[in-house]
Amino acid sequence: MHIDCDAFYASIEKRDRPELLAQPVIVGGGKRGVVSTCCYVARTYGVRSAMPMFKALKLCPHAVVIKPRMDLYVKEGRRIREMMQALTPLVEPVSIDEAYLDMSGTQVLHGAAPAMTLMMLQKKIEADLNLTISVGLASNKFLAKTASEADKPRGFFALSIDEAPAYLADKSVRVIGGVGAQFEKKLNADGIRTVGDIQQIDVKTMVRRYGETGLWLHNCAFGRHERKVDPTGERKSVSSETTFNEDISDPRTLEDILWRLSQRTADRAKDSGVEGRVVTLKLKTHDFKSFTRRVSLNEPTQLAQAIFRVARPMLAREAAGQRYRLLGVGISELVDARADALDLADPQSLKRAKAERAADKAREKFGDAAVMTGRGARIEKARKKE
Repeated sequence: MHIDCDAFYASIEKRDRPELLAQPVIVGGGKRGVVSTCCYVARTYGVRSAMPMFKALKLCPHAVVIKPRMDLYVKEGRRIREMMQALTPLVEPVSIDEAYLDMSGTQVLHGAAPAMTLMMLQKKIEADLNLTISVGLASNKFLAKTASEADKPRGFFALSIDEAPAYLADKSVRVIGGVGAQFEKKLNADGIRTVGDIQQIDVKTMVRRYGETGLWLHNCAFGRHERKVDPTGERKSVSSETTFNEDISDPRTLEDILWRLSQRTADRAKDSGVEGRVVTLKLKTHDFKSFTRRVSLNEPTQLAQAIFRVARPMLAREAAGQRYRLLGVGISELVDARADALDLADPQSLKRAKAERAADKAREKFGDAAVMTGRGARIEKARKKE
């Protein structure tokens, strides 16, 4: 099964503000940000996720724009995840609002066929959380994903391996997960636009043209897909980024934003119980040129102070005289979090780690404003003056 929440962020906002029910709602950043998600009303105007905000508002100028409330979205996503895991231990999360489930062998456990069990889950989520999901049922992950997108929102669609070739034939090659825009252009240039076009080419020709990728495309075109549901599959990175309303060149301002992003990244890593061995800085210039800088650590970390102390010199080397529209920071090469270790290259690391852990506990108990660094207090004071 593939389960996907319907317009998750926007649906939560409409649930909590019923007066928005019939209105187009966009969840995203400011004028220069992007659309995180949008409701189905907004989609009728052509608005889509990841679209630049200025373009979305041009298509739908009367849309209600709401800043993301990630803490709430994560909380609701976890509640839905727990409901899934009550049905089967084989749950592979894809994102905060999407997952694959392997329901093999659960019929005896639940006293019902997997399809019936998923229907009951769909009803329970709607009754308990006032949110809807779409469900796709199939014999493999590729077809299950395809099925879940067939009848949104509140969809429930089953697709068998025997029906798959005919169902897929008229679909764009982009229906095959992993075929991106550039590969699509290459396939189109070779006369391949639909899955049906792939079906008409023998497997040897596909392999000769595209190597192992050709074999993979040929198998998918006939609904064959071998990857299993992997409940141990972990995210590869944890990060946070922001697009500015106006280009920023001032090094101190960029550094203050980097600190907030380091805190946000650290909070997400702590919530996920992971730490990373590599810190990555991401920048996008005023003329849309993107680049990243990376530093490997002596010891993995999930601490805001450690992330910031590594990212700050990278930012300083790039900040002189350049105008930026986006800044981000993240950690990768993730491992399970463990006790804080002494970094021999930084004798004060354990002392700072202890202070940050104490601050985390205070913030959890008394709110985010309970404990701040000097930098954080200055940033907050400046924000309130704006």
